[in-house]
Amino acid sequence: METINTIQEQKHPMDDLLRMDRIPHIWCPGCGIGNAVSAFAEALRKLEYDLDKVVVVSGIGCTGRVAGYIKTDSFHTTHGRAIAFATGIKLGNPDLKVIVISGDGDLVSIGGNHFVHAARRNIDLTVICVNNFIYAMTGGQVAPTTPIPAYTTTSPFGNFEAPANVPQLAEAAGAVYVARWTALHMRRLADSIVEAFNRPGFSVVEVISPCAMYYSRINKLGDGLDMMQFYYNNSIIRHGESTDNLNIDYQKEIIVGKFVDRERPAFSESLNEWLRKDQVE
Repeated sequence: METINTIQEQKHPMDDLLRMDRIPHIWCPGCGIGNAVSAFAEALRKLEYDLDKVVVVSGIGCTGRVAGYIKTDSFHTTHGRAIAFATGIKLGNPDLKVIVISGDGDLVSIGGNHFVHAARRNIDLTVICVNNFIYAMTGGQVAPTTPIPAYTTTSPFGNFEAPANVPQLAEAAGAVYVARWTALHMRRLADSIVEAFNRPGFSVVEVISPCAMYYSRINKLGDGLDMMQFYYNNSIIRHGESTDNLNIDYQKEIIVGKFVDRERPAFSESLNEWLRKDQVE
């Protein structure tokens, strides 16, 4: 009986970081979003940051549900507006660390305009984009990140549109930190989130994630474990690789690593400098 009570009293390793009353989560078997959440939680543990000063924002979609599982102040916003909402939080209270966790459809498709201009302004946000190459929650439609010639429910003869290259878009728009890992690279992903968190300005970490229910199945790529094996066999770490070379073909190699790490004034720093000059004048 004593052993049973001792086991019952033990806390889950992520009990202080996740809302355990909402577990088990809603994600499908083989989905990589849970891995991304685990890596994010591990990053928070390593940072030892005051969770009362951390805010997580997400949009609509499978990854958008993350905000409901993190034990911080969190906001589940409308489709494509996660970065816009996060910008308002950061400007309203600059002392907060604001993290956006959402999917490729929410961030670089419907929310693409906000992504570009938040990077241009260098808003102090950490953006974690879980990219599964498809609109999974709404039925498996083609997305701006869907590789050529992948099949989806709205591209039954194969996708012919050039896909968005998330790291290239982030760098071109002005992001100060850009990295990409897969849902297999848990430790490297957690370390990259820590680096992005500590980099003032707009930072982006892309997480390549399997969608076993839609993308993998319709393209005959197997289940989630098969995709993890694919990542293991085909991921190549190339830190500093030009983002021009990071287009993805699911049948070939996936280049991962840290590609951009630079300094330029964050929006809040530029704003404060402008206000000081205005007061002097």
